[in-house]
Amino acid sequence: MPVMRKIFIALVLFLAVAFVILRFSELKNIINTLHHSNYRFLIAAVVIECIWFYNSATDYAVLYRLMGLKEKATHLILVATAANFVNVVTPTAGIGGMAVFMDDARRQEQPTGRVTVVGVSYVLFDYLAFFCVLTLGFIVLVRRNNLNAGELTAAAILLVIAGGVAFLLYLGYKSAEQLGNALSWMARVINRALRPFIHHDYLQEQRAHLFADEVAEGIAMLRGKRKELLWPFLFALNNFTLLICVLAFTFLALGTPFTVGTLVGGFAIGYLFLIVSPTPSGLGIVEGVMTIALASLRVQLEAAALITLTYRFITFWFPLAVGAVAFRLLGNKKNPLSREKQSGETG
Repeated sequence: MPVMRKIFIALVLFLAVAFVILRFSELKNIINTLHHSNYRFLIAAVVIECIWFYNSATDYAVLYRLMGLKEKATHLILVATAANFVNVVTPTAGIGGMAVFMDDARRQEQPTGRVTVVGVSYVLFDYLAFFCVLTLGFIVLVRRNNLNAGELTAAAILLVIAGGVAFLLYLGYKSAEQLGNALSWMARVINRALRPFIHHDYLQEQRAHLFADEVAEGIAMLRGKRKELLWPFLFALNNFTLLICVLAFTFLALGTPFTVGTLVGGFAIGYLFLIVSPTPSGLGIVEGVMTIALASLRVQLEAAALITLTYRFITFWFPLAVGAVAFRLLGNKKNPLSREKQSGETG
C-alpha cells in the first residue's frame, strides 16, 4: 500500500475518533432514548436500513453498467458506505467521499472519468427522486397550514444545487472543452479561496481539461439509453420509500400514533435540511428541524424529539459505524493484478 494512502487512512480514522468524542453527549442521549423503545420494531427498522444499503449499492451497480463497467453490488456496499463515512468525518464538501470511489476505480483499473459520472449521476437521480417526495411533503404542509419561508428557502437552495449538477453534466454532454473551462474556473476560485490558508494551490488547473475529457467520454456512454436511465431513478425512489419505512417503525418502536401525511411531511423536511445543511449529513440541524416539523404535524414535542433521535441513530450513526468498518476493509484490499503478480512470484 502506498505511503500516502496509509497516511490518508490513518488521518481519516483519527478524525473519526475525534468526531465521535466531540459528539459523545448527543450519542449518549440517543442511547438513553433507545432504552424506551420496543426492540422488535427497532430491529425491524435496522433491517430495513440494511436493505437500504443494498438498494443504494444496486443503484450504483446499475449506473456502473450504463458506463460499460461491471461491479458487484456487494462490493459497492463497502465503497458507498465508506464514502459516506469519509464525507461525514472530513470537511471536504463531498470530495473526500468521491476520492474513495476514485481510489477504488484505480485499484480495479477502471476509468476514473466514468466513475466520476457514476457518482454525479447518482446524486442527480437522488435529487430528482427527492423532489417527488418533497412535493408530497409540501402538499401535506400546505393542507395543514404549516409551510413557511424556511422550508421554501431550503427547497430553493436544493433546486440551485441540483441545477448546478445537471448543468455540469449538460456541459460534458455538449462539449468536453466547455466542461474543462468550467472546471478550470471552479479550480481557480477554490485555489484563491484556500491560498491564504494553505499557501499553495489546492487543485491543479491544468488537469481540469484532461479530467473533463474523461468525464465527457463517460457521459457519452449514456447517449441513446433513455429507457435504461429509468432504473436508477426508480432505485432512488425506493431508497426514500425505505427511509420513510424506517421512520414509520421508529414511531411504532416508541408507541406513537401517526398518519402517512405525518410520515411524509416530517421526513421530507428532515431530509431537505440534511441536504442543504452546512454540517455533515445535517448533524445538529436535522435533529432540531425534524423535531419541530413533527411537532407542527401534531406529534407531541417530547415524542417528536425521541422519534428524531432514534431515527437519526438508525440512519446516521449506524451507517457511520458500518462505513468505518468498510473504510478499513477497503484500505486493506490490494490491487487484484498486484495480488496475482505476488502469487505468481511466489509460485
